[in-house]
Amino acid sequence: MRRDPPRGPRPPGGGDPWRREGGRDERAPGRERSGQERSGAGRGSAGGPERASTERPPRPGGPWAGRGEDKPRGGERERSGDAPRGRDTPWRERAPQPARAGERPAPAYGERARPPREPAQGFQVGERLDEAQLQGEAAPRRARDLELRLYGLNAVRAAFARRPQAIRKLYLSEARIPALQPLLAWCVAHRVGYRVVEDADLDKLAASSHHEGVVADVLREESASLSTWLRDLPAGPQAALWLDGVGNPHNLGAILRAAAHFGVSAVLLPKHSTLALSGAAARVAEGGAEAVPMVRLGRGDNAIAQLHGAGFALAATLVRGGSDLFATALPERVVYVIGAEGEGMDRELAASCDLRLSIPGSGAVESLNVASATAVFLAAWASRQRA
Repeated sequence: MRRDPPRGPRPPGGGDPWRREGGRDERAPGRERSGQERSGAGRGSAGGPERASTERPPRPGGPWAGRGEDKPRGGERERSGDAPRGRDTPWRERAPQPARAGERPAPAYGERARPPREPAQGFQVGERLDEAQLQGEAAPRRARDLELRLYGLNAVRAAFARRPQAIRKLYLSEARIPALQPLLAWCVAHRVGYRVVEDADLDKLAASSHHEGVVADVLREESASLSTWLRDLPAGPQAALWLDGVGNPHNLGAILRAAAHFGVSAVLLPKHSTLALSGAAARVAEGGAEAVPMVRLGRGDNAIAQLHGAGFALAATLVRGGSDLFATALPERVVYVIGAEGEGMDRELAASCDLRLSIPGSGAVESLNVASATAVFLAAWASRQRA
């Protein structure tokens, strides 16, 4: 059975082979020391066997404090009970670390992690946005392809009337509170954030002074395909616009306003066109952007074949060289192909059209603005349908 060495001071020049300095007995439990080990023969001083001291010399920082070579290597961990806990031991308990900026602190042991709270949904009337808030609100959004920043009273009202669930955030001046009471009540009921701010802040949010006291972030409506639009199109007279090269947002807004006024069924966009609705176009459209859907076309020849199959005739609109608009019979179903101002439309596309139409004038000016010309073409078609 195991016998502990006698207590007493440790003689100089030797030590117990099973004890590290300042450590515990490293021998496996139940191991018997040989007689030579018990007698201390072959080690220690010549004066007698070495006595192992049970007193540990004071060493700051734990039994393995100091340089790396003083730390235990593989297989030298203590085999008794709990692992040592010290400042520099490999099994020390880490003190809780403070959370970094922007991070939520880790939950305590046994505490269930909680989801982050939702931001406040309402804001004080007359609250002024500081510069940091303005930069954050006006900076390009990561979801810019999914959201659209509308401004202008009629544009925001039209979006609210047709698809209120698309509204994500609202900014308005205090003077607009009475006119926008239904929208504010809806925001409160559906936990949509809104701010009442000053006009200078609205100028920066809209990047325009023509915001009319209101700015809204809304989900962008996805363009329908030509097949889907034709499938859902009712029978009878229909007019559509094929925009080939129109890129100015103000022109697009004016075209959408005229299209809504004359009951156009859709605006057709070529497959590779980068034209998309913007806040400026929606403001100029005065609500017309919500009334006229945008349809994305596929290949040009396939699109023309589909339109012909649905009973549409394509009419190329030309500055000069076309038939007189006011003297030409217009089909019941027509697609006006509108080219870019200055450059006109693609020659191959114009050659594929069934009609070529021009607006006669006095010659005092070269031509009308593309949006004005579109309104004239639509008015001529609408008057023929009422005759």
